[in-house]
Amino acid sequence: MSNLEQAPPELVCQDEPGTGVTVLSARDVPLGGPRAIRVRRTLPQRARSLVGAWCFADHYGPSSTAMDVAPHPHTGLQTASWLFSGEVEHRDSLGTHAMIRPGELNLMTSGHGIAHSEVSTPETAVLHGVQLWIALPDEHRHTARDFHHYAPPRRELPGASARVFLGSLAGDTSPVPAFTPLLGAELVLEPGSQLVLAIDPAFEHGVLQDIGSLAVAGTPLNMGDMAYVAPGASRLELANTGAEPARLLVLGGTPFTEEIVMWWNFVGRDHDEIVAFREAWQAEAGQFGRVEGYPGARLPAPALPNIRLTPRRNPTEGHR
Repeated sequence: MSNLEQAPPELVCQDEPGTGVTVLSARDVPLGGPRAIRVRRTLPQRARSLVGAWCFADHYGPSSTAMDVAPHPHTGLQTASWLFSGEVEHRDSLGTHAMIRPGELNLMTSGHGIAHSEVSTPETAVLHGVQLWIALPDEHRHTARDFHHYAPPRRELPGASARVFLGSLAGDTSPVPAFTPLLGAELVLEPGSQLVLAIDPAFEHGVLQDIGSLAVAGTPLNMGDMAYVAPGASRLELANTGAEPARLLVLGGTPFTEEIVMWWNFVGRDHDEIVAFREAWQAEAGQFGRVEGYPGARLPAPALPNIRLTPRRNPTEGHR
């Protein structure tokens, strides 16, 4: 999905380990025009910019509003699309034409540049899912464009079920390759159930709540909230405190120590690089390729701010 904000803030991000469980509340963001999809954006924010290499998290729906995101560019990242309901048609400049369906991962690698479009199908009555971005480390951010589709099996756990789409959790390992150590999984907890998961203490983790009543280590969450767990923890305590199933995503990874600049749909390393990416997209340069089969114009890039993109200091985590 594109970041359709008309005045996207620049973000220079570098996270450092914290302690305990911290709740990151989402902000409401309208994407698009009059029939905008409204999303709950949990990452990035001033309290924390990344969880591992996960640098962007939008949670949307359930909504009857159709998705129609015209071709737009990406650099320096991977997009991980995960649906809870509905169906979305994906096209990209690699030549991929694929469907995004519930419980199935679509992972697109931009490398130095890719373009893609996303359109919900006419049969979709309710659209509900997440769009996640993963920052590529410097040594791999100019890698070739790529695309992976994976439908992880459902694994039954005591009072819960899990689908592991990246990394390893609860005895399952995804075959999808990653450029940094990562974890991505969907869990559903039965009403009143409690679950303790063994986790990698080298990772930091984020638990993103979707539906139901959920507490992480006794800390309650609301829809779209993320519970951040710092490196050093070897177990993750989850509890469904309600009478309906609770669904969540667990995202994790080793702390991403490289400084990155995020603006619009680009991940770069400095102001000048972001300017060059924008100019290349506006000039329809070959860096991003062409998306075939989308019946409309591509998205223009918004105007850059009138100041040089500079690091944004995080008052609680000491971003530099």
